[in-house]
Order: sequence, then structure tokens, then C-alpha cells
Amino acid sequence: MIELNTDGKIMVRRCLVTFKPFRIFVVGIGFFSLCFLMTSLGGQFSAKRLGDSPFTIRTEVLGGLESRGVLRKISDMLEVIMKRVDALLRLCTVLYTYELMAHSFPLTRMPPVGLFERIQAIAQNVSNMAVRMEQILQHSMAVGRGTARLQCEVPKDPRYPDCSSKVDWMRARWTSDPCYAFYGVDGSDCSFLVYLSEVEWFCPPLAWRNHTRPQPPKVPGKRQAAFRTDISTLLEQVGTGKESLSFMKRRIRRLAAQWGTAAHRLDGKLRGRWRDQKRILVHVGFLTEESGDVFSPKVLKGGPLGEMVQWADILSALHVLGHNLKISVSVKELQGFLGVPPGRGSCPLTGPLPFDLIYTDYHGLQQMKQHMGLSLKKYKCHIRVIDTFGTEPAYNHEEYATLHGYRTNWGYWNLNSRQFMTMFPHTPDNSFMGFVSEELNETEKLNIQRNKVDDMAVVYGKEASMWKGKEKFLQILHRYMEIHGTVYYETQRPPEVPAFVKNHGLLPQQELQQLLRKAKLFIGFGFPYEGPAPLEAIANGCIFLQPKFNPPHSSLNHEFFRGKPTSREVSSQHPYAEQYIGRPHVMTVDYNNSQEFDSAIREIMRTKVEPYLPYEYTCEGMLERVHAYIQHQDFCAPDIPLPLANSSKTRSGSPSGPFIALPNSTGLGWSSSVSAPPSWPPLSALQLFISKEAQSCVEACHHEGLVCEPTFFRFINTKEALSRSEVQCEGVETEMNHIFPAFSVVRKECGLQKEALLFSCAGLSAKYRRLCPCRDFRKGQVALCKDCL
Repeated sequence: MIELNTDGKIMVRRCLVTFKPFRIFVVGIGFFSLCFLMTSLGGQFSAKRLGDSPFTIRTEVLGGLESRGVLRKISDMLEVIMKRVDALLRLCTVLYTYELMAHSFPLTRMPPVGLFERIQAIAQNVSNMAVRMEQILQHSMAVGRGTARLQCEVPKDPRYPDCSSKVDWMRARWTSDPCYAFYGVDGSDCSFLVYLSEVEWFCPPLAWRNHTRPQPPKVPGKRQAAFRTDISTLLEQVGTGKESLSFMKRRIRRLAAQWGTAAHRLDGKLRGRWRDQKRILVHVGFLTEESGDVFSPKVLKGGPLGEMVQWADILSALHVLGHNLKISVSVKELQGFLGVPPGRGSCPLTGPLPFDLIYTDYHGLQQMKQHMGLSLKKYKCHIRVIDTFGTEPAYNHEEYATLHGYRTNWGYWNLNSRQFMTMFPHTPDNSFMGFVSEELNETEKLNIQRNKVDDMAVVYGKEASMWKGKEKFLQILHRYMEIHGTVYYETQRPPEVPAFVKNHGLLPQQELQQLLRKAKLFIGFGFPYEGPAPLEAIANGCIFLQPKFNPPHSSLNHEFFRGKPTSREVSSQHPYAEQYIGRPHVMTVDYNNSQEFDSAIREIMRTKVEPYLPYEYTCEGMLERVHAYIQHQDFCAPDIPLPLANSSKTRSGSPSGPFIALPNSTGLGWSSSVSAPPSWPPLSALQLFISKEAQSCVEACHHEGLVCEPTFFRFINTKEALSRSEVQCEGVETEMNHIFPAFSVVRKECGLQKEALLFSCAGLSAKYRRLCPCRDFRKGQVALCKDCL
């Protein structure tokens, strides 16, 4: 008789007490193993033969290597299941042994009769299935050796010269991205050829494949867009769960009435003109978790409020204009909307792009590159990038940027530069998108003027760090005015904020508006650059005082701009306010000059101003721009080929060319007697001028009271334009250079542009004078010419 000690008895009791849960566990393992087998089989077969049952085993020659790969996987799975069942049998045997050893301890519940026998029978059946599967596999390999070699040889077709190299690449790297397995690649040459001929386009169609596939969804026909004033559906689409989204929804609600009024006015201007309704995806990349969306009520104090303001206004404009919107604030939503396969973006989209336009930012562009892979290059003409600081052509063109020192962490996307859309009109190379400030009615303006406190100033600086080192000129300001701040702090007042400053802490938007409506002065510390707050202050009747930068800040001398895709020099904290608004609403002075600063404060005390808002920052002004861009900008249309330097044929076919002298001007225009190629803006707005040395076309056009228009570069990039401008050329070269078309007076060398993506209004050189295409603009709307709406 077997004797058990106390510890052994306790162990046996525990094993027997837990036998019922173990029995459930055994049944569960069996069930989930069966589900795993069924799912795997179904996935393998359905990926290639949608009409077959997941359990239909096909061993015919058609797709032989593919079938053998599947059979091998099934055999391996059966072997894994057998090992699991063997482990269960061993565990059951141990329990049964303990049961025999503990016969003196009666069981309240005995295991069901024949349980172990049934498990053994299941194991035997699985073993038989594995053996049978191996036999089928061996038979398939024997049959397919001859035929598969013929059917899955890499074809040598001169129309597909890259097929062989792509197959070699797939042999070595097909496991690098799960998307290949998603499309049925299993490591066999047949699967490589099927993928490269049916998903990508590097190999010819395979004769032995059944090429009947589901028809792609039909692209819906054009529909007319109708203005909307109800924002309820937009608010639902924006969603919840993030403080950043709540901020944007509050802004959308607050400006809803003004958007409705603006829509009514624009509708009257257009007089029922047809407007295409576009399918638009808005992917706010910087709000995704992948880019670090950490916004909260605390963090919003220093977060990119300008970007959130702009995105809220873009959503409002697109919705009010009547377009069909989808909004994405996560990478998962982006993948779902675009229909991209799982993985790391190596595989293309197989269906058509389900959107006419995609609005995103630099974060979103990077995410799209990661998940769309090859499809991004195919569909990038549909993308519009919301860009806060601007992207110049020299930084956008990858090859040119790399060779000439313009490479940054943000540029080299090889987009048309007008696809970048900025908050302010930094450079005409990009499209000016903008945002809106609240527009006051006449009654509100009168109330503000009555209630202004002439000795009250509000500081533009929510971060305590912005106040460091500002004591000197704040002391001067304190002699004349009571200073108010909105610096955020949690426990105690920041030491950087002087004691004489009345600090209100972080204020909700409406309370900040009320503070600005009382204040006489809104003063900037030099940072942040080009935010929306100064425009809001000016719209509420404040004078904006800002520091002058000498020398101007740029990527060459300031850390903030280092790495940004622009060479722009910033002469003040808010160049737009300085250049486009100016005195009396904006004063720009040297803060390091105490006498100049003191004189400016005394002048502000004497000056009376009315609330002022530039038209382009009203809801109506932004609606005009967005409408014009959507209806007229088409970056997917094939470009007109650029002329060769040695070509003597004029574009118009006329010996005199298409350019004529403009009356009372040194510039040239497009002759009305010459047919104008399709263009937006229309060529009737073109005015051609010559810059000085070391002068950009932005400056040259501005000197004439005009705006540089990059769309027109391709029409003046000709020998006729050089000749008509009375330029002496000993030779004309064509090359990639963001200064061209241009000429050197000293060397008498002329250059035409070879790469359309490098046409640049911003480029300048001390050696060259540039041919500059300029245009007029609508009053208060620098983005649009007079005939552009």
C-alpha cells in the first residue's frame, strides 16, 4: 500500500478540487484550436479564391506552388495541435495517477467516464489527419515539379523590364512587410508573379490566372455643392474624447453665425454658379497619438493653439461650402478611410482613391507616407498640406535640396509648392489658406471705443519663460500703463512675472476677448512668431506693439527657424501685421532702444484707433479663397512640357511672340490677340518684370504693387520672354536652378528652368536678375487676382 505524507495529501486534494475547471480548460483549448485552424484555412484560401469554401483543398496545377504552401502550413498547424493534445494527455495521466494514490480520500465529483479515452481518440484522429496532409503535400509537389517550373518562370517581356529584378527583391524581402502576405504572397515564385502582375504593375498578366475580378466601385458623378448653415453634422464628425477636439468644437459653435452670414454673401456673389461637390478627407495629423497629442486643459496654455484655430476654421469653411467631409484624428481612422492594407506601407492601394482632396499637415503627410507606400506617389496630387511656416521650392525638391544644401527634416516632398497652404501669405510660392478672427458689428465697435481704458496694456505671453529678461522695457511701460498678463501657473505666481503686473492666469476665449476689448495696447515679446492673437487684438480695437528684429531672424541665425524649409527672413514678431496692416494699428520698434520704446508708448497713448480686421481674415474672405482653390486648383492635370533652350519656336506660333508692352509700365503682358493656354489665374493677369540683382521676385513684384504668381513661370520660361525683355544672351542654358529663368548682365549668360517644381518666387542671387511673373490682386484678398473668383 502506498503511503502519502501530509504535503502529498494536500497537493492531491488541490489537483482534484480543480479538476472541473481543468476539464473546461481542455474543452476550451480544443474549441479554440479548431477555430484557429478554420480561420487560418479560410484566410489562406479566401485571399486568393473568394468563391471557394475555406475548407476546399485544391491540388490542381492552377496555382500549384501557392496550394503547396497552404498545405504545408496546414500540416504544420496540425502538428502543433498534436503537441498540445499530447501535453493534455500527460497532464490528465498525472491527475489520474494522483487520483489512484489518493484512493483513501473519496471524491465528491468523479471525472466523466471515458474522458481520457475520448481525448486519446481525438489525438489519434489529428495524427491521422497530419499523415494524410503530408501525403497530399508530397503528391502535389511530385505533380507540380514539371508544370510549376513552366508556369512560374519569370517572363521576359520587354514591356516589363523590371519584372525579373522585382521578383529577386520579393524573394529576399517579401517577409519585410505583412502587407505582402495580406495579398497572398507565401514565398513561392508563383505568388510573387501573381502579386507583381495583379497588385503592382511590374510583371505581365499570367495566362493561367483567372483574371475575372470584382469590378471596382464606380466613381460617383459630379454633384453640385450647396451652401450649409447647420453645423450639427460637422460637430458630430469632429468627435469627442480629446481636449483639443473640444477646443475646436467650441470655436466652431462660437463662429457658426458668422460663417452662415458669409455663406449667404458669397452665394450672392457667385449668382448660382455651378460648384462641384468634392469628397474631402481631413486628416489632422498633429492631433494623432502617433504624433504626441498631449493636449489637456493644462497643456493648452502652451500648445499649438494657432494650428487648432486654423483647423477648426478649415473644417467650418469646407462644411459651409457644402462638400462631403470625412474627418480623421488617428492613424487607424486614416487607414480605414483610405482602405490601405495592413503593414508598413510597402503595398499600394488596389482600388481608386475614395477622395478628391485630402487636407493634412506635415505629421499627417509622414503618416500617409508610412501607410500608403507607393500609392502616395500616385495620389499625392490630391493632397493639400496645412503648413504654418511655409515651404520654398528649393527645399521641396528632394534631389535639388540634397545637392545644394537645402535639405531639412521638413522638406523634400516633391509636391507642387502651391499644395502647401499657410496661415499667412509668407511667400506666393505657397497657397495662402489663413484662418478667421471674430468680426464685430457696428454696435459692438462703438461699445468698444466707448469702454476703452487708455492706460491699460495686455502682454502677449502665456508662458512664464517668455517674460525672462523683459524687465527693462516693462518698467518703461509701467510708467504709463497698467500691465495685465495671462500667464498660466498651478501653485504659485511665476517669479519671471514682475509684481506690478496684474496676472489673470489662463483665460477662456470669451474672457480673453473681454480683456482685449478694454485694453488700449497689446504688446508682444518677440515670440511666438505669427500667431493669431495679434489679429484678434487689433480686431478688438487694440494697438499691437512688437519688437523689430535687427538682423532679421532666419534659419541662419535663429534656432526656431533652423531646419525649417524656408530661407525667409523675419523682420519682426508678426511680419504680416507689420507689412499688410501697419500704423496706426501696428507699431514695430527696437525694444533695445529705450528712447525709441518710450517714444512709441507716448505716441500710442495719444492715438485713437477703431477695431480693424483685414477682409482676408473674415469668414467671407476665407470662404472666397477656399472656394477658389477647390474649384480651380488642379495639380493632377498633366503639365505643359517646358520648352528646350535651343528651341526657336514661339509658344504662340507668331514671330513676335505672345508678349506685348504694358501701357505706362516697364513690364510686359500677354497679348489679347494670342490664344491663352488654360491657366488659373488667367493669363490676362500676367505682368512680366525684371528684378534687380540680389532681389527676389517677391520683392520685385511688391515694388510694382503686385504679387508674384508662380503659376505663370512656365509661360515666361522661354527665349521669347528673354528676347522681348531686351536681355542680351550669348548663350541660353537649361538646368535645375531655383533662380531660373534669369540672366547675368556681366557674363551675358541666360538660363531657363529645367524642373517645373523649382519655379520659385522666393529665390534670389547676387549674380542674376530674374524674370518675374506678377499679377494684380483683389482689395483685401492678396491670394486672388481681380478675375480669379
